[in-house]
Amino acid sequence: MSDLKKRALGKSGLETAPLVFGGNVFGWTIDKAKSFEILDAFVGAGFNAIDTADVYSRWVPGNSGGESETIIGEWLKARRRRDDVLILTKVGSTMGQNGDDTRSDLSPRWIERAVEDSLRRLQTDVIDLYQSHWMDKTTPTEETLRAYERLIQTGKVRAIGASNHDAVRMREALDVAADKGLPRYETVQPHYNLYNRSTFEGEQQDLAVAEGLGVITYFSLESGFLSGKYGTVADADASKRGGGMLKDHFNERGVRILAVLDAVARRNEATPAQVALAWLLSRPGVTAPIVSATSLDQLNDTLKAATLTLSVQDLADLTTASDA
Repeated sequence: MSDLKKRALGKSGLETAPLVFGGNVFGWTIDKAKSFEILDAFVGAGFNAIDTADVYSRWVPGNSGGESETIIGEWLKARRRRDDVLILTKVGSTMGQNGDDTRSDLSPRWIERAVEDSLRRLQTDVIDLYQSHWMDKTTPTEETLRAYERLIQTGKVRAIGASNHDAVRMREALDVAADKGLPRYETVQPHYNLYNRSTFEGEQQDLAVAEGLGVITYFSLESGFLSGKYGTVADADASKRGGGMLKDHFNERGVRILAVLDAVARRNEATPAQVALAWLLSRPGVTAPIVSATSLDQLNDTLKAATLTLSVQDLADLTTASDA
């Protein structure tokens, strides 16, 4: 797709194509060979940003975390594409370091250890965007930012961002960075889509727009609910990703959203997934939704969202349908 226009990730100097690939599927729902195939196609289509985390996919029986980063690193080495892509990874989720699988850890000691592990697995000297995965309620924000400052100064990280940080914590982090002359979070990664709007819209969205933050949305298709592939609760339950997560979505509002999504898709000769992502791309502050795929057909369908332009009426219909 030669007409892809890059979008700035905050004031980091980094630019991404309109869609970011979500690497949580690597080492979970697809193996190394299929992962290579998907990455080849994604980058071959003109896209350039790959998002992952050190903890992907620790939840799979037999995995210990780092599986996704390892596959990406092997792909980077095999294909020699490091200069063509942005690598976005995260730190803070537990890797068992505290004997507690619930506590986020953004302490300097852990960050300085975890970054070396991520660099080794990714087989690279630098991480383009290093993101705080979850809010850490025990480590002072200044300590976390000073750890990141050292990583930036030594060339191991180019810019930093935050995932799953609410508006209050983001505001605090931005204020600390400005007051102490420390690197600031240039991006925020919220759970945001046509169905799930409240986690971003409001204070978080206003802050992102006012501060010029890059916004990288995850669960952009609500674990497949907005893709059109699940017509019933039973369909969702049969999926590895959707199973158990989407039962409550087939309520009056959810069914209404799917109906309008389908109608707009038909009007545009598009798919529901493409329309849902195009709606996201039209929202104030949104830089690039994270998308994922387990097959080439699914990937190629999804990527068409980057060049789909919906009418003002289409966007209004979708927004109204998803109002609470």
